[in-house]
Amino acid sequence: MTTKPKARKFRIKRTTPLGAGASETAPQAAAATAADTGRRPPQDASQTQARQGAVETAREVKAETDIDAIRREGLTGRQLRMARRMAQKHGLAPISDFDAVRQLRVKGIDPFQASNMLELVVPGQAAQDEETGTVLPGMGKVQLPQTIKPAGDQLPQTEVYTAERRSLEITEIQRDIARRRRKRLVLLLSRLSAFVFLPTLLAGWYYYAIATPMYSTKSEFLIQSADGGAGGGPLSGLIPSQLANSQESIAVQSYLTSKDAMIRLDEEEGYKAHFSQPSIDAIQRLDADATNEAAHKTYKKNIKIGYDPTEGVVKMEVIAADPQIATAFSKALISYAEERVDALSQNIRDDAMDDARRNLETAKVERRQAQENLIRLQEVYSADPTEQLAALRGQITTYEQQLLEKNLGLQALLDNPRPNQAKVDGARGDVRRLENLLDGLDARMTQPDKTGLSLVQQSTEIELARADLATADAFLQSALQGEKQSALEAGRQVRYLTVPVRPIASDAPSYPRKFENTILAFLIFSGIYLMVSLTSSILREQVSN
Repeated sequence: MTTKPKARKFRIKRTTPLGAGASETAPQAAAATAADTGRRPPQDASQTQARQGAVETAREVKAETDIDAIRREGLTGRQLRMARRMAQKHGLAPISDFDAVRQLRVKGIDPFQASNMLELVVPGQAAQDEETGTVLPGMGKVQLPQTIKPAGDQLPQTEVYTAERRSLEITEIQRDIARRRRKRLVLLLSRLSAFVFLPTLLAGWYYYAIATPMYSTKSEFLIQSADGGAGGGPLSGLIPSQLANSQESIAVQSYLTSKDAMIRLDEEEGYKAHFSQPSIDAIQRLDADATNEAAHKTYKKNIKIGYDPTEGVVKMEVIAADPQIATAFSKALISYAEERVDALSQNIRDDAMDDARRNLETAKVERRQAQENLIRLQEVYSADPTEQLAALRGQITTYEQQLLEKNLGLQALLDNPRPNQAKVDGARGDVRRLENLLDGLDARMTQPDKTGLSLVQQSTEIELARADLATADAFLQSALQGEKQSALEAGRQVRYLTVPVRPIASDAPSYPRKFENTILAFLIFSGIYLMVSLTSSILREQVSN
């Protein structure tokens, strides 16, 4: 009788439905299932009685807190299964999917990192017989649910803690939290001291102890133009009653803050030498061999000019280390402004007056030439041809009237059937003599004389010369009026600089404003620290994610 071979028993690990889960005991599986569903696993009566009065350790409390936090993250089932497989791959023994996520994060492993499915199978392992302990060749790791013996550190905690020990552990946790808070507070105060309080203290020390007091001299001036339409008096065009437009004020403001004005002020008043004195602190002091660019930067800081368009007033503030020197600088700049205001419209006025004078000279020359031409013609003709021509025309008219009367008398004699021959011959003689006289007068008017021109031509030339002279007179009169008008317009273009507030030396320093500048420095350093802190926090969060 043959005996049947004894069937070998294999202890198969129990895994997840995908076949790569970790082994766990029945109580652990129940706990894992309860953790996945958010409910506590059922406990038997003995375990319940054994747990009564037990005190959990700080590590268990922290683990439960971490698991609750992970559960609130809303992880999907696929992510939890992936975390379980990852924990088994790294040799961990979690009691639930959430505990697998916690243990992986404790070890610094990303539980959701994508991995190759082939890596889940550990090569070089073979199935082992439970009873004989022999290795079954040709078989890899069994991917079936099986029961494993839990290790000693994986057993459920059964130690019972007293109330005193629990109180001590809670007190230790509270002390640890307080120590961390104190440490963070000390670090925060250290950073604030290094980056905010210390720089503010240094700035206040500079403003109160080191900075050289500066004196300011304030003045105001406005630019006016002459109003030519205010009344009809002889001085109506010279009364400055109208404010100039903003262009002149802006131009003067730009000039006073320019490098040209700074160079002129340095040449006449020694601007660079004043701000290069050793008595001025190093921050505000100019170098002895400072360039014009460096001096111009200091000049723009210490010369403040503003224009008020509503009132048309230019306000100027000059700052210097000595009040008398500040006043001298201010007066010099006002004189420069007056010269610049005069020069603004000088070219326009000169051009207008030059054109008017040129036109007047041309009109005078043309009138002189026309008058000389008329006089020359009168000298050539020795008499006025126009008057001679008028006299001849008067004689011709008289003789033509007499000829008409003689012709009428002759016709009356010829109408008689038996006229007196002697009277007829006398009347005919009178008519003939009058006709010959009229022909002679006509010849004197139309025939040229020794000058080569007839009396009519001479009269025409005289009339043209007189017309040219009249035209030259009219042009000369217009040129004279144009010159007067140009003079009036030039007077209207004149700009006047009026100084309602003159510079006066100050008896107390105006700068630096110690308290205001210290508060401003504190706000600036606080803002910089806040921006750097926010930026570093955002970058740290991005890198950690």
